[in-house]
Amino acid sequence: MKKNRLGTSDLIVGEIGLGCMSLGTDESKVIPLLHEALDLGINFLDTADIYDNGHNEELIGKAIKGRRSDVIIASKVGNTRVEGQDGLVWNPSKAHIMEAIKESLRRLQTDYIDLYQLHGGTMDDNIDETIEAFAQLKREGLIREYGISSIRPNVIREYVDRSHIVSVMSQYSILDRRPEEEVLPLLTQKGISSIVRGAVASGALADGREDKAQKGYLDISGEDVISLRQQLEPLTQANRSLSQTAIQYVLAHPAVAVLAAGASSSQQLRENVEAASSPALTDDEVQMIRSIRAANQYTQHR
Repeated sequence: MKKNRLGTSDLIVGEIGLGCMSLGTDESKVIPLLHEALDLGINFLDTADIYDNGHNEELIGKAIKGRRSDVIIASKVGNTRVEGQDGLVWNPSKAHIMEAIKESLRRLQTDYIDLYQLHGGTMDDNIDETIEAFAQLKREGLIREYGISSIRPNVIREYVDRSHIVSVMSQYSILDRRPEEEVLPLLTQKGISSIVRGAVASGALADGREDKAQKGYLDISGEDVISLRQQLEPLTQANRSLSQTAIQYVLAHPAVAVLAAGASSSQQLRENVEAASSPALTDDEVQMIRSIRAANQYTQHR
């Protein structure tokens, strides 16, 4: 599998990683699946302190025992649960970050996190305080690098200008090309890497998932998604499936270092890894996809 550097850091990641949110909570299934991922050459595991109320981190910690040096662990912080309140409460304060990492380290059974990411962000945050927290954690050796997980260009721009982030995680796919407008060009210019999620658009661009496509994606109707899938067929008939085309499309952008692809079964895991060895898209094919996407009548800006 092709390896890429995250930003200007020393973190080297395979271009296909594992987004762990969808793994589930059955330890008897999750641990073997994580072991299989490592055996297949995946070294980037993306989690968050809120996934399954921390149980996701605990399972990863159990799975990587004896193999810590083989793994780049990426976790996230910023959301919390308050007793007596429903849902999540946003808290990017330094005090919360400094406490939350202790619990993440305990659950992961490690003394450092390779990539610690702010799990969101707004323009109303005390951004300097948040940056100060990450910088201190790095100085103390509790994290190797830090980044942000966000789809908000204005927030991303603030962190790019004011901090030393090495990565930005964002949703990006053929059906959601918003990052191409502003975020990815900015990251390319600044030498910061993109970590992609959602390359197959929640299954709308997955092989054999016409049922998902028919439900639509974001504010794109099912009819339009089906139409797009049909128009992409000339690129998928010979040596590359629809899912592989969708994955290779996001990997084709020079800012993208790794795709954090979800998987809840061995089959899905292997399909994701096989996509890395499928033929890369040529520049002409990338432009063809963009032309197909732009020619459709559904709106690109949401």
